[in-house]
Amino acid sequence: MLRRGSQALRRFSTRRVYFKNKLKLALIGQSVFGQEVYSHLCKEGHRVVGVFTVPDKDGKADPLALVAEKDGTPVFKFPKWRVKGKTIKEVAEAYRSVGAELNVLPFCTQFIPMDIIDSPKHGSIIYHPSILPRHRGASAINWTLITGDKKAGFSVFWADDGLDTGPILLQRSCDVEPNDTVDTLYNRFLFPEGIKAMVEAVQLIADGKAPRIPQPEEGATYEGIQKKENAEISWNWSAEVLHNWIRGHDKVPGAWTEINGQMVTFYGSTLLNSSVPPGEPLEIKGAKTPGLVTKNGLVIFGNDGKALMVRNLQFEDGKMIPASQYFSAGETSVVELTADEVKVAETIKVIWAGILSNVPIIEDSTDFFKSGASSMDVARLVEEIRQKCGGLQLQNEDVYMATKFEDFIQKVVRKLRGEDQEAELVVDYVSKEVNEMTVKMPYQCFINGQFTDADDGKTYDTINPTDGSIICKVSYASLADVDKAVAAAKDAFENGEWGRMNARERGRLMYRLADLLEENQEELATIEALDSGAVYTLALKTHIGMSVQTFRYFAGWCDKIQGSTIPINQARPNRNLTFTKKEPLGVCAIVIPWNYPLMMLAWKSAACLAAGNTLVLKPAQVTPLTALKFAELSVKAGFPKGVINIIPGSGGIAGQRLSEHPDIRKLGFTGSTPIGKQIMKSCALSNLKKVSLELGGKSPLIIFNDCELDKAVRMGMGAVFFNKGENCIAAGRLFVEESIHDEFVTRVVEEIKKMKIGDPLERSTDHGPQNHKAHLEKLLQYCETGVKEGATLVYGGRQVQRPGFFMEPTVFTDVEDHMFLAKEESFGPIMVISKFQNGDIDGVLQRANNTEYGLASGVFTRDINKAMYVSEKLEAGTVFINTYNKTDVAAPFGGVKQSGFGKDLGEEALNEYLKTKTVTLEY
Repeated sequence: MLRRGSQALRRFSTRRVYFKNKLKLALIGQSVFGQEVYSHLCKEGHRVVGVFTVPDKDGKADPLALVAEKDGTPVFKFPKWRVKGKTIKEVAEAYRSVGAELNVLPFCTQFIPMDIIDSPKHGSIIYHPSILPRHRGASAINWTLITGDKKAGFSVFWADDGLDTGPILLQRSCDVEPNDTVDTLYNRFLFPEGIKAMVEAVQLIADGKAPRIPQPEEGATYEGIQKKENAEISWNWSAEVLHNWIRGHDKVPGAWTEINGQMVTFYGSTLLNSSVPPGEPLEIKGAKTPGLVTKNGLVIFGNDGKALMVRNLQFEDGKMIPASQYFSAGETSVVELTADEVKVAETIKVIWAGILSNVPIIEDSTDFFKSGASSMDVARLVEEIRQKCGGLQLQNEDVYMATKFEDFIQKVVRKLRGEDQEAELVVDYVSKEVNEMTVKMPYQCFINGQFTDADDGKTYDTINPTDGSIICKVSYASLADVDKAVAAAKDAFENGEWGRMNARERGRLMYRLADLLEENQEELATIEALDSGAVYTLALKTHIGMSVQTFRYFAGWCDKIQGSTIPINQARPNRNLTFTKKEPLGVCAIVIPWNYPLMMLAWKSAACLAAGNTLVLKPAQVTPLTALKFAELSVKAGFPKGVINIIPGSGGIAGQRLSEHPDIRKLGFTGSTPIGKQIMKSCALSNLKKVSLELGGKSPLIIFNDCELDKAVRMGMGAVFFNKGENCIAAGRLFVEESIHDEFVTRVVEEIKKMKIGDPLERSTDHGPQNHKAHLEKLLQYCETGVKEGATLVYGGRQVQRPGFFMEPTVFTDVEDHMFLAKEESFGPIMVISKFQNGDIDGVLQRANNTEYGLASGVFTRDINKAMYVSEKLEAGTVFINTYNKTDVAAPFGGVKQSGFGKDLGEEALNEYLKTKTVTLEY
């Protein structure tokens, strides 16, 4: 007894939850939501003394019953609680036998009598999916959308004898996004936060702290379950009201209209913020403007002329089709099955029989859903087919669109034969006539091989820095979009063609992509000039040219990634072989900056893909367009869907989610040091994902008096002003030997005066606009700080008086080591010059290394011994001698100290995207 008692005490003392007040609970309800509430309450130490749920349906128990029975909790399955208004005696006795102190109703479709509701010491609490008193009654989530509410939410309230009129215990709310559906609201907020709230409510009651706030009558509404006959669409509504009506009725009962004499139900509505795509007209009864059947779906119009897109259509016989296939829906003929396909069909029939256990025989006419299957069974069907039919990958929608067994087999066979391939890539371009060509720019998220609007429909403006005008509206990726992209990349890696592809074939696709980049280089360079302000000729040579070289270089590595054999200490008489394998990591995230939008994409993604990974890439928010054009070209090159995903948007939302996502195994980032630190922290806390960081720089350039001065001036200017100074390895501080200091400065200023500042698309332009307005303002502030601290502004320091974000090339001298200009990176066209005493090599080296950055560095001298000595002492990832900015795809690139770690380019970059596996066998 003593021993058992000490064990009990130890269990008590180590479990945090038992220090709180706990209750004996009766759970009344059903569904996965009820199951999760049950599980969380048990984890928190409350004792569920009884579960009261609905009877089994078609031989299947409710999820709440399943989990409770597994735990040994008493489970009662009553078809009803009362007859003719009176509580059934046997039901009441069974209920009271468990001795509950509180009834918890997470989701309950049955009417519970008031004597049961009031029976426990603390009464009963109920979860309701609306912000009461609004939308009392059934289908509250649906009515939230139908009525166009801007806020959704839920209430936990004390049950009384009214219809959802009891006092409020707690409430939570969230914003309703433009394209939210019942599912997205439920999955994003109402389900996860509702579970937490139910557990919190129970604990508040246990602690005696639960409020009872009377519901106000102001704003109170009551809506019952919507019926099919009342869900007809009115064509006298605006597009927004139409959209709310369709998405509010999504799934059940379905908003419908009459087309060609039959009822057609609309599913999957999104507001159309872009231009209306071309399509074939479709007359709809009552609609003033015909619909348009397009490659993306059915476009319909409100009475305000605005449009929305409908994804799926369902006919009176229950058949559902993609709306884009309306005119070809009846053209598919029945295909004869080969012997191998018959075997697949037989396997699938066994799977159907296992799910539909209540159906004696699966026949061609057996309907999956009419036989009792639920949405949970759809996921099971898809997964079992993948496991037992050679990795055949179906989508949930395939089941909904072929619910009869015969139709389903036909769909599977067409998919096996490749006849069910996705239609040609649909791209909704923004087109501009510029630079003597028509530039066609995708602007949507690119996920799983398709361009698509952001899940919530949000967009943002991308700006042309040359004149401040809006180029176009770009999809603003949400957390849901990130999760979709990661899921697509994960599926492509684990189940798709990419994961099974041999290395040489992978290289072939990369070579083809490099060819396409080269074929489209003028358009890509033009987009880069428009979106980032890059001078067109530089973009053509460097931004695009090096991107092409990078993909060709890494394409050649695909089939040359090798492990090695290792001699180990063999214990006789056994014989052993040990070898290593280099394997891809899985899903990789890449976050790139705005200074070289396409080139930074190429530097990281080429190595990532060559190693066999899949990727989700977030371009800089201000420069997304070449990345999205790259996505289009990747499809033309033949990359399987899901391998490459591009999600434009903010670092704070999309970038942060990538660093925290548990399914991502590597994150490559180029950007600022503070953001790099935050990313590294998030990657560590989430799942210890591998990280490579190329961060800030303050690269020193040392110019000795024995240099070739003309070359030093020319290349020193390039070291600072190349790409408008928006260059990670830009010379952040020049140290010029005293005896040549003044002449060097004079020559630099003379050369700056010859530079042409102007439209980056003009071939004679030397210096274009800074990337975006906020950066220009930061650079001007940087110059003001330098002047205030006592540095000498020799030239520039001002904004150019013309439209756009142009800044004069700037020169500061007399910069002392303690000054802001000497320590902090400008990332702009600002030359910061400090002089050093003649012959003081070690002194200038100490000053050059007196920084937490270590990305690049340079030295100009004719003395090779001096050059080699300085290169050995400089603390930087790259040292340039008598040159600058000379990077090559074969040479590894990366920094030290707070400039980051890991390498881009060269063979070393591959190792950033590979893992080593050691294999030992005995023979």
